[in-house]
Amino acid sequence: MFNLIETAHAASGAPVAGGMGSTIMMLVIMIAIFYFFLIRPENKRKKEAEQMRNTLKKGDWLTTIGGLYGRVVAITDRTVVLETSEDRVRVEFLKSAISSVGTLDEQAAAAQRTRKEKKAAEAAKATEAAAEEKKDSTEE
Repeated sequence: MFNLIETAHAASGAPVAGGMGSTIMMLVIMIAIFYFFLIRPENKRKKEAEQMRNTLKKGDWLTTIGGLYGRVVAITDRTVVLETSEDRVRVEFLKSAISSVGTLDEQAAAAQRTRKEKKAAEAAKATEAAAEEKKDSTEE
């Protein structure tokens, strides 16, 4: 089949580039890109979430993926019981339904911290790019 493609390229007058080796190399590069930019970060997030769920203890405040906020009153291997209000309403959830741990203020502060860190990183990149441009323009 690959011979047919090469023959078609040769018949059209277009130069044949690389052949089978370059195709395999491109596939390897694509797989590496997918691994480092998609698969690896997702696995890291899953590990962090699993660790967070395993370190829960009574009295922790948490938010579920559905947005329910409450205090942990009981924990089993698979479930967590939350007390959601002063009326002592208790609801049982699977551990996988937990989104974040900490009081609402702590969660908001953590989210704001990550936003500030992203802005600082973007500002640093912009500064580096400006310095690089200035360096290039002075060398000319």
